[in-house]
Amino acid sequence: MPERTSYDAVIVGGGHNGLVAAAYLARAGRSVLVLERLDHTGGAAVSTRAFAGLDARLSRYSYLVSLLPPKIVADLGLRFAVRKRTVSSYTPAVRDGRPTGLLVGGGEDRTRDAFSQLTGSDREFTAWQRFYGTTHRLAERIFPTLTEPLPTRAALRARVDDDATWHALFERPLGEVVEAAFSDDLVRGVVLTDALIGTFATAHDPSLRQNRCFLYHVIGGGTGDWDVPIGGMGALTDALADAARRAGAEIVTDCPVTSLATDGRTAEVTSSQGTVGARRVLVNAAPRELARLLGEEPPPPAEGAQLKVNMLLTRLPRLRDPHVDPREAFAGTFHIAEGYGQLETAYHQAASGTLPASPPSEIYCHSLTDPSILGGDLVRQGYQTLTLFGLHTPARLFTADTPQNPATRERLLAATLAELDTHLAEPLSDCLALDADGRPCIEARSPLDLDRELGLPGGNIFHRDLAFPYADDDEAAATAAGRWGVATGHANVLLCGAGAVRGGGVSGIPGHNAAMAVLEEEAAG
Repeated sequence: MPERTSYDAVIVGGGHNGLVAAAYLARAGRSVLVLERLDHTGGAAVSTRAFAGLDARLSRYSYLVSLLPPKIVADLGLRFAVRKRTVSSYTPAVRDGRPTGLLVGGGEDRTRDAFSQLTGSDREFTAWQRFYGTTHRLAERIFPTLTEPLPTRAALRARVDDDATWHALFERPLGEVVEAAFSDDLVRGVVLTDALIGTFATAHDPSLRQNRCFLYHVIGGGTGDWDVPIGGMGALTDALADAARRAGAEIVTDCPVTSLATDGRTAEVTSSQGTVGARRVLVNAAPRELARLLGEEPPPPAEGAQLKVNMLLTRLPRLRDPHVDPREAFAGTFHIAEGYGQLETAYHQAASGTLPASPPSEIYCHSLTDPSILGGDLVRQGYQTLTLFGLHTPARLFTADTPQNPATRERLLAATLAELDTHLAEPLSDCLALDADGRPCIEARSPLDLDRELGLPGGNIFHRDLAFPYADDDEAAATAAGRWGVATGHANVLLCGAGAVRGGGVSGIPGHNAAMAVLEEEAAG
């Protein structure tokens, strides 16, 4: 039960962004209450023992860290660390009738040789270096702005200070720059995948939603690196919950919020534990959920487009490509059916209402970089985890599924694993561990599963379409919430989740920014 009847701030939702906001505000001396619907904090950033009788703590939903600013880790004194992967990616292919692939990692010389072996020259490698040199410079300029007041479009463009790059990534469909930079279909596909994570679009979508997704995937940390959370994703949210509690925040779980009322100056939050008053309410939930709590018209429907699969193996499978060790291939991102043409075909098949015939997906093995998520016995026996993220599987394809009969999800899972098997020297099923009940250690989640379990609208992992990290030049940010990109239609209700401007991914950024908006407004009187 909440200890008080009124708080300076009530935070709806105990996911990682809500916990970041709670920790900042409590450290500033504000009374803070976090209300969480589930019986645990963490939202989509949790670790779970998913398979009965086996000591393996998998990052069940979100699984890698790129966008979390070191500033937040330092400010909050978090006992949390990440580890870099030794390999960036491996993409299997068949060329001239023989199995081969592209390994990116292991040093510049090795990567250059891999490009040359695959494409027959150094041209694509040189283009790769030039392209990612550009995105690296972009990351260095943009990432620091994410924890500052929201810049205008003109201010961010001036900060980027590269008109050609701005035009290519902020004004024209990403497919144009990819096709101009690269010639090889497989190389083009590897680049494009960062634009399609949880985003149902083509390379040439005129809405530029693919550009916005790509931008967030290449600017993290000022480098674009995607790192492995030591101890699993739950290690981060456990550290955040500890930090919030140490600072004095109250966290109440098993406490769904049912309604929210506000007059712009004070608010009342009603939950299964009763009603509490608040000067401000920070909502760490999707805009759809905020509208429901307020009894307002919901925003346009959002839609997710991914399949998430967790697996535990007794060993990594052998590859058809004899030149690559599975321990390297699976340490980075293992791309499956993600050639440029394959991604386009899969999109059009899904848009027409059918599952992709060759489902694109990507896999990585957390336990190769961080074996601490496995118990000692499993490590000694050589067990490994695999996390798979499927693309171009929009929620609309799963409407006939029920929790009791997820037939579409199971058909997609079978097709996805069959596509992986075409690149393996042995079936993946031969490598799956069995749980205490003798069942294969594999679990899958469709977009509608994520909606039901986590409240993600349509399973959209970003809560709604991502926005470019700026304010339109003609928008006057008259309030602190507007300046920080966390405003809603109510003066004392702020978004602190992925649906805020500069939300999305495991970042803590909207939680930080919502807290800063509150403190700035209070300081201004």
